[in-house]
Amino acid sequence: MNQEETRDLSFGDLLDRLLDDLKEKSYTQMTLANYRRTLRQIELFMVERGTDVYTPEIGLQYFEAYIAEKELGTSWKKAMFTAIRRLNDVYSGNEYRVQQQQEISLLPDTFEHVLSSYATECAQNGNKDNTIQAKKRFVRSFLRGCIVFGCPNISSLEASYITRASLRIKNKDALPVVRAFLRFLSINGITEGDLSALVPRSKRPTTIPATYSEEEIHRFEIAIDRSNAIGKRDYAMLLLATRLGMRSGDIAKLSLDELDFYNDKICLIQQKTGDKLHLPMLPEVKLALTDYISNARPRVESQTVFLRHYAPYQGITTSVLRFVTTKYLGLANIDVSGRKHGPHTFRSSLASSMVNDHVPYEAVRSILGHSSPNVIKHYAKIDIEKLRECAIEVPEPAGSFRVLLEGGQL
Repeated sequence: MNQEETRDLSFGDLLDRLLDDLKEKSYTQMTLANYRRTLRQIELFMVERGTDVYTPEIGLQYFEAYIAEKELGTSWKKAMFTAIRRLNDVYSGNEYRVQQQQEISLLPDTFEHVLSSYATECAQNGNKDNTIQAKKRFVRSFLRGCIVFGCPNISSLEASYITRASLRIKNKDALPVVRAFLRFLSINGITEGDLSALVPRSKRPTTIPATYSEEEIHRFEIAIDRSNAIGKRDYAMLLLATRLGMRSGDIAKLSLDELDFYNDKICLIQQKTGDKLHLPMLPEVKLALTDYISNARPRVESQTVFLRHYAPYQGITTSVLRFVTTKYLGLANIDVSGRKHGPHTFRSSLASSMVNDHVPYEAVRSILGHSSPNVIKHYAKIDIEKLRECAIEVPEPAGSFRVLLEGGQL
């Protein structure tokens, strides 16, 4: 059914079409009943306003009127808004979306055209799609600032626009991206001269990677309740992080054909680097994966290993991994004060454990799937025992400093 035919449906037929679509995606009868009960109220809202023709505007008017009258919690508001959004998607002929994507606020065409050319060059230089999208966000934010300060077009960029727009940047990771973009403009003759030097530099403070002790990770693992399906899933996927140091993106995208139970191996292409990675399927990991796949994983055709446990049964996202990591750290009563507490910290923790067990840096780099040898410098920060060997004696105080220590005055 095309968009014009969908818009000609009565409200009841439109609702029935939505419920049929959700039923095909394995939504439960209880969820379907909730959708029906919630959306049927819109029909009464339409009758009160003397109309029998539904439009997305009416759905949003009903939502605003309802929440203004009732005191609803955040979860209920989100559920109601999602139900109306799905109805509006059917009305407009839009494809089903698990979550609403945030709309990108584009720049004027002259700016967007150049930004597109820069993104193409980034792709040719081997940047991954996620990296390119992040760079485009940074540059858009910078250029939006230039426009606010009066820059009419990309070729008119000058010091006053660049310096003021740079000062508006809060995320310091954007600064080197903006410098690279300005060099791109200069090389391609879009601006007169290289303006990248006008972007201020921000040096990051040296930080020690956040780690958790083996005892803390053990408490974290046993805090997961494996008596239910979601617990079996969470345990299996988090074990890949704690025992093998896998990145959350690789865990979320892991496919069944990447699991070799016969040879006890996990062979995958890393999302971040595009490089192959071969990991041993440790006995604990193999047992957890087998338990989840055999006894808890939804029976669907998807090749993705870790799935949502409610309709539609699609692959999990990295946000799910972050959420459950925080959840079980809390259940294990692990103090995360002053420490990062996402799944990525388990990579640093595993690296720390291996380094403390005198595993060579190069072997640690290979196991964690890093492609650059320079990452070894990162592991050196957590090799506390080796760093102690490099410590020098504190010299005896002398001269003016000694006088001050002894209470004297200069």
